[in-house]
This record gives sequence, C-alpha cells and structure tokens, in this order.
Amino acid sequence: MTDVLTQRAAYPTTRMRRMRRDDFSRRLMRETTLTPDDFIYPVFVLEGSGQREPVPSMPGVERMSIDLLVEEAQSIARLGVPAMALFPVTPLSAKSEDAREAFNPDGLAQRAVKALKDAVPALGIMTDVALDPFTTHGQDGLIDAAGYVLNDATVDVLVQQAVSHAEAGADIVAPSDMMDGRIGAVRAALESAGHINTRIMAYSAKYASSFYGPFRDAVGSAANLGGGNKYTYQMDPANSDEALHEVALDLAEGADMVMVKPGMPYLDIVRRVKDRFGAPTFVYHVSGEYAMLKAASQNGWLDERAVVLEALMGCKRAGADGVLTYYAKQAAQWLHQGLGASG
Repeated sequence: MTDVLTQRAAYPTTRMRRMRRDDFSRRLMRETTLTPDDFIYPVFVLEGSGQREPVPSMPGVERMSIDLLVEEAQSIARLGVPAMALFPVTPLSAKSEDAREAFNPDGLAQRAVKALKDAVPALGIMTDVALDPFTTHGQDGLIDAAGYVLNDATVDVLVQQAVSHAEAGADIVAPSDMMDGRIGAVRAALESAGHINTRIMAYSAKYASSFYGPFRDAVGSAANLGGGNKYTYQMDPANSDEALHEVALDLAEGADMVMVKPGMPYLDIVRRVKDRFGAPTFVYHVSGEYAMLKAASQNGWLDERAVVLEALMGCKRAGADGVLTYYAKQAAQWLHQGLGASG
C-alpha cells in the first residue's frame, strides 16, 4: 500500500474530493455494498397460538408463537433476507439441570423449524445450539456441584440437540456454547446420521460481553443466571490472538462458517479472522447494540436509519460476509425503498 500511495501525484494534480463531489461518482467507487442478502434475522419463538409479547429492553422486537413467526418468515423472505436464526423461549416448567428439553424432538425449537421449512422452504433456518434456554441455572452447559460448567458432558448433550435440529429440517446449526471440541463432535454426529449437508456456523469468537443483557431477558435466562457469569468458557474481551486459535480449531473440526460476537466493539477481530482464514465469516450485531441505537433514536438523539445502516456497513467493511441483526427486516425495507447508505 505504501508503494501505491507514493506513486500518486501531489495536490493539486490529485484532488481526492473530485470523486466525492457527486452521488454518481461516489457510487462508482464505493468499495463496500449492503443489501438484504447480507442479513440473518434473529427471532424469538414462544409456545401457544396467536401469541405476541414485546421485549421491553428491545423496543420493536417481539417474542412470537409459531403461527405468527411463520407470517414473519414469509415477510422477510419477500424482502430478500436469506435466513432466520431461531431462539426458543422455554417455559420454566420445561427447564431442568440436565437440559433434556434441548433435544426433545417435539420441543419448541424443533416444531418451529418444521413449521418454517414447510411454509417457506427456500428461507434458510438456523438454530442455536446451546443449553442456557433449557437449564434451571442459566448456564450454557451442565454444571458440577461447585457450579463449574462441565465441558465433555455438555458436548454430549449439544450433539443430541444439534442432531434433533437437523432432523427437524434446520439448514444451519450454530453452536454458541464455546465448549472445547463441540464442533468436531457435532460434525461427526451429523455425518453419521446422514445429515451431510447440514451446515455448521460456529460461534468461534464469542466474548464474555456485557452487551448480551437484553437477549437474556428475551429468552428468559437472565433470572436463572442471576449473579452468575460465563467467564470460564466465553472469551475474555481483552484477547485477540486467542480468537484466531479458536477459529482455527473450529474450521479444522468441520465448521462451514465462523462467527464473531458481539459486533461493533469487535470488528478488529472480524478483520483479523477474515484476513487470516478467508472462510465465510459472520458477525452478530447483538441485542445491546440494537437497544442502544433504538433508545438513542427514540430520544431523538440519532437518525435511526442513518446510524443503523452505517453500523451494518461497518460490519461488512470490516470483512464480514453477513450480519446477524435484529434490524434485518427494517434495514431490508429501507434498502428496498432506495434509501440505502449512499447519501
């Protein structure tokens, strides 16, 4: 890059603002584009019929029963959003220490997958593979008497959960638990069960972030977790090199895609991962990021459309192939309206 820059003629022969003067020339040299193809839409599903519950800490986001979720899926498919990520809101009565509801073939997530694939077969359906929605303690895995999350015992349950999702018709299973070795175990089980085309999106660099609070409210795990934390398995926010080790292991074990989570505070990690591995790389624009932008916009402090599209563009520019975002539907609508980020 230095050689290229030194070859440029000096001012006034080179005037960088020439190409910025008009909309047409700005568009001609735009390096990054944002389209509905770039989004995965996370949604929350609950039991019942005709049920819709707002998530107070995420204005505009709702938990929906399967029948209403099907309508939402049809809507985003028409907008060109390629995939939906499914998160179940498990009733308290179905939670247990051993998280057995996670792999119930008639569980909420499994029934939702079947309904969505029947109604909108071309829409990609991604499922969360983790135990926190199903445990009475709110941790992502099984725990011992001291409350420590057990790695290998948890992986055994995650494998059963992932296979149950694949059997229900999930296109992508996404282990978000951060247990060691779970990608290899899930891949082997999927192959053995004949689900050779089920894709794995590994939450490879998932940080122990404070930006997850609204999500935990939405799925009902916050109260169960109480004053606990996930520092012993999610990554330390101070670390960057460690993320590359995690990604390398997951790709070697059979991940088709990798994810960095959260989004904007970790875009340096996205860039390092994409530059190092070149694999399909995704980033999760998480609930806390959504809540901040929404709250500031509702207070009139920010132009919501402008800042959201700028934030999502930043994720793409950092190297992400796609973004999981609660703004997926609204951003797709804005882009279809031709409002984009071209101003």
